[in-house]
Amino acid sequence: MSRLNLRSDLGSIGLTALALIAALALTTAQPRESGQAAGEWPVATPESQGIDSGVIAAAIESLREREAPIHSLLIVRNGKLVTEASFYPYDGRTPHDIASVTKPITTTLVGLAIARGHFSSVSETMLSIFTGAKQRGGRGGRGPIANIDERKRAVQLEHLLTMSSGLGIKTQGGEPTLWEMLRAPDNVGFMLDLPMSEEPGTKYAYNSGGMHLLSGAISERTGRSAEEFARVNLFRPLGIRSWNWPRDPQNVSHGFGNLHLLPRDMARIGWLFLEEGRWNGRQVIPAEWVAAATRAHIKTGGPGTSDYGYGWRVPTNGGPVSFEASGRGGQQISVLKKARAVVAINGGGFSSGELMKQIFGALQSDSPLPENPAALARLRRAIETAARPPAPRPPSPLPVAAGELSKHTWQMPDNWLGLQSLAIRFNGNAPTATATLTFGPALKRDQFGLSAKVADPGMVTESRPVGLDGVLRLSQGGILGLPVALRGSWLDDQTFQLEYNEVANTNTYFLKLRPTADGLHVEASERTGLFKESYTAVHR
Repeated sequence: MSRLNLRSDLGSIGLTALALIAALALTTAQPRESGQAAGEWPVATPESQGIDSGVIAAAIESLREREAPIHSLLIVRNGKLVTEASFYPYDGRTPHDIASVTKPITTTLVGLAIARGHFSSVSETMLSIFTGAKQRGGRGGRGPIANIDERKRAVQLEHLLTMSSGLGIKTQGGEPTLWEMLRAPDNVGFMLDLPMSEEPGTKYAYNSGGMHLLSGAISERTGRSAEEFARVNLFRPLGIRSWNWPRDPQNVSHGFGNLHLLPRDMARIGWLFLEEGRWNGRQVIPAEWVAAATRAHIKTGGPGTSDYGYGWRVPTNGGPVSFEASGRGGQQISVLKKARAVVAINGGGFSSGELMKQIFGALQSDSPLPENPAALARLRRAIETAARPPAPRPPSPLPVAAGELSKHTWQMPDNWLGLQSLAIRFNGNAPTATATLTFGPALKRDQFGLSAKVADPGMVTESRPVGLDGVLRLSQGGILGLPVALRGSWLDDQTFQLEYNEVANTNTYFLKLRPTADGLHVEASERTGLFKESYTAVHR
């Protein structure tokens, strides 16, 4: 139910869905099978690595009690996994959307491509990489690049790596240029054709499209997508076996985001950089690249406390974090070099500030602490509890408005989600209801822009259980075949709120539904702020 990807519901949508799945396979990498990897994380107690189990346990208990939208937490210290928690409904065994944490992985692939001679250096110009292909009618059959001037001729890989290219992107109201790029038939061509607005290297401007240009550059010079290049040169050496990485119409991996990794594999990336590019004694990335990528190259000028390296953020507050990657919804890899620790977090609209303070407080010594069986048992209980559904609450009696809401199938006007119709069916005071949602045919909810690659996929209908007792009900067949979870509650006697949680795909949508004399009033929003809108639906 999102603009994040195409959806299929294997359990309920029949032949239309099968055609959709087949089309999706043309543009989206298939999930890899998980397997035991060489150099799997050794496990240790927190105390053996100088960490207080009781502090971590209290943090996890608090997160669970508050129903904080965190999905997973991993802490690695001294190369050992000391804490691994997954929060219901996420299970930790499903590749999770890491959003903009993809960016430092894209930049890492640029470093590997330089090391293998595909680029001469970070000083190589954007036009030297792409102009020949466009004039030859290369990838995507592009024509000559538009709006070439002296500033565009001066754009280097370095400027794309540091988000200081000077390309004329729009920066107000989110990333409108990114959405325009995704709607374009040729994503890379769209970015190349933008006019310049600044001298390269003079001003930071958050530019996801520029990161996609880096992925396109990898494709141009290596003859493989960034995903294929990563599989051989980064994922395989690290033992990463399971991922999804969507691509654009020209088969260019999304350099800006949407890569899905397991939490343990996010931690691998962090540990690789803490170890200056080494993994199990092997130099996977040149140490010189790690040093360059994780130092500040340009000030962001924003209200935060970090400057920008090559996709990595470099805090300026002198705190424990040396550098980190962050993505929408609470995706995070934080590297604490002095403490020799890595923290990996996934979320669905989670802010990690308070949690990180608790983790800093738990890092009490560079030497082992005395073992604390009681605190360790508390931590294990907290982790086990976090993975389970919460205790159900008695459902509220159905108000009169429930009858009006449930007796119709509601037809939606044009909306951000691409939701065509909705039906909610209650069963007395049972703890679950059933929601039937129809999307399409354009699948506007597809943030990745993949819908443009599917020829008239038709309507997509989902029928899913909805928890009415405070517990999210999981069902399969969501984005990339991943699960989704729904629950609902009556905010008052007239308003029912449907919560649609995409779990490993980050987004959670809220639909406030209120029957009126004119139809069904809908207030729709997304937890991380992707959109907010209101409209009125009518029934058949």
